[in-house]
Amino acid sequence: MSLTLNDIKHPKISTWVNEMIAMCEPDNVVVVDGSQEEYDALMQKCVKAGLATPLKKKENCFLFRSLPSDVARVESRTFISSVKEEDAGPTNHWIDPVELKQTMRELYKGCMHGRTMYVIPFCMGPLGSAISKNGIEVTDSEYVVLNMDIMTRAGKKVLDIFNADPNADFVPCLHSVGKPLRKCESDNGIWPCADVEYKYISQFPEEHLIWSYGSGYGGNALLGKKCFALRIATVLARDEGWLAEHMLILKLTNPKGEVKYVTGAFPSACGKTNLAMLIPTIPGWKVETIGDDIAWMKFGADGRLYAINPEAGFFGVAPGTSAKSNKNALISAEKNTIYTNCALTEDGDVWWEGIDYAATGKLVDWKGKTRDAMPNDKAKKGEEMAHPNARFTAPAYQCPCIAKEWEDPAGVPISAILFGGRRPSTIPLVHQSLSWNHGVFLGSIVGSEITAASTIDASQVGKIRRDPFAILPFCGYNMGDYFKHWIEVGKASSEDKLPKIFYVNWFRKDANNAELPGGFMWPGYGDNSRVLAWIFDRCNGDDSNVVETAIGYMPKTLNTDGLEECYKKTLPEILKVDVEGWKKELADVKENHYPKFGAHLPKELSEIIDMIQDRLNKA
Repeated sequence: MSLTLNDIKHPKISTWVNEMIAMCEPDNVVVVDGSQEEYDALMQKCVKAGLATPLKKKENCFLFRSLPSDVARVESRTFISSVKEEDAGPTNHWIDPVELKQTMRELYKGCMHGRTMYVIPFCMGPLGSAISKNGIEVTDSEYVVLNMDIMTRAGKKVLDIFNADPNADFVPCLHSVGKPLRKCESDNGIWPCADVEYKYISQFPEEHLIWSYGSGYGGNALLGKKCFALRIATVLARDEGWLAEHMLILKLTNPKGEVKYVTGAFPSACGKTNLAMLIPTIPGWKVETIGDDIAWMKFGADGRLYAINPEAGFFGVAPGTSAKSNKNALISAEKNTIYTNCALTEDGDVWWEGIDYAATGKLVDWKGKTRDAMPNDKAKKGEEMAHPNARFTAPAYQCPCIAKEWEDPAGVPISAILFGGRRPSTIPLVHQSLSWNHGVFLGSIVGSEITAASTIDASQVGKIRRDPFAILPFCGYNMGDYFKHWIEVGKASSEDKLPKIFYVNWFRKDANNAELPGGFMWPGYGDNSRVLAWIFDRCNGDDSNVVETAIGYMPKTLNTDGLEECYKKTLPEILKVDVEGWKKELADVKENHYPKFGAHLPKELSEIIDMIQDRLNKA
């Protein structure tokens, strides 16, 4: 089923691809067909090149190791290159697009010498969905092709869509590892990438264009993920009147068989994937997965927001994933999975810190060094067997709790939107916004407290690192205008049809309570289903277990059947309003967070602060 350039009948795509060929000068060009045969052949090419290791313990699974200089997104080298700097906003890195293109063209010139250029037609979302969008990624990395095969719908089935409509839109995505090869030269088993100062992950919002150079890892290279699905998609969503969000989507079914769909935005290390695949601890409730990372939401004819998961796989963080924290994720990655920067066991399996069992014998760590296994699954910072950002790329259909609707082209109707961060104080376990605009305010102040473990700057410990809507590194335009867009979306329908908005916090702490594991006042994991049950009832209009407070609606209590006694004791405390704490919170927002957005900050958010301050003063 191999494809050639002659199989591209879409004139704009053909022209663009030929321009990229002329600039990058690859040795040959392959149009990706998306077949299993092609996938297997590319993987074997990586194995023979010493870049991939087959895993004996897992069916059709392989381990890659990157260079230490190429292990994660590089925010300092990620650019929103809008025509006006003001349109990129204060939270994005900006370079003038004319200047940036000149710099990158010089890097791209001949960058694919000694390599194959792969042309990947791909669809973000279910094929044929009115919410989906299509793209073309050009890359010189087999690793990228393999991951895009899992993470998107790719190949001939998408090219057929383009060929059937010469006017079909597409997002052009150019990627190179930035490591041209001389004649007869090879990578010699070393991960190809450029030095950090030559890495550029660039988005050109007005052109809906993505250029990435120098990195072969994750969201820097799989351009359908953060670059397209968020940075460019947020711009498309703003212009077209919908929402492109860094959110999970889950299906929640109560004991009566009633169903609600919920999205949620959480910064990293706040349990987002765990929530998407949660196993409830309360009888009769069921959680199924639509998506674990990104949600695209558009209004249906009935005035409700309908969401799709634009991805076809999970690009999950491995460290910390265990049978306790996310059993369903482990099962999802048991076969047909690509692992990156995990440790390799003697018997041909992968291992990482936080997997909840100790390895035995020798391990090959993520840098390729053979070491003795540790007596437990902990390691000192900087000495980890698996890189802290080690990943697994697994097909979503393999998830044991995947919902039957996960590829419904119509999307699923959203009843609730959750926001949350890692906050050891002030923020209660759960509260509901008083209005849509109040909910936008809650999204705008999302953040996590900086800890000694997460910074080398002791002066920052205890401060709040704000990550509005958990999308700060991924918004393709000025965040102040992004807040305004959310407010405008709220005006496009009525409050009774819009999703209800909630703020949750699983991370309240009481370090002085020896009964609490880790000092956490809430057990989290499967017990978060108790919070979801209350949210479900609120979406059903149930007012029997609610109290209106200064900061929003809160439950009087939650289902505590089977809950450990120590958490029954702490529940009243984490369902209270910390009046003084909230006054400090609002002051921090007014003094340190909102001013950076200047004139782009919507007045509606300032009005919400005034409203809550007034309510707190009266509390």
